[in-house]
Amino acid sequence: MTTLGELERAVMEVLWAARSAARAGEADDATLTARDVQDSLADRDLATTTVLTVLSRLERKALVSRERDGRAHRYSAVASREDHVAELMRDALDGAPDRGAVLARFIGSIAPAERARLRDLLS
Repeated sequence: MTTLGELERAVMEVLWAARSAARAGEADDATLTARDVQDSLADRDLATTTVLTVLSRLERKALVSRERDGRAHRYSAVASREDHVAELMRDALDGAPDRGAVLARFIGSIAPAERARLRDLLS
């Protein structure tokens, strides 16, 4: 799994939010145009071409899918934010020579409530 740059992460946050809203029934569609993404990141004053370049990079990384909608394209996150983070965690573990030590350090670094939740999930 590739890591995300700061702007890529911001674009993915917009797409993940749209995906979550659609799944929760708060939005009709999880797909967004480049203009929708640009408008959601208005505080950054990004050019449309910049947003399109980032979306294209994310598509090559298999994080975003694209579908034609008239003259424009609509983009959506391929997986949820949680799926992405879980994949990053698996990749980190796969790269560790001692997975047990990494897991022990991770568990030791999280809040007691998160450890309890982890215990519940493992039960």
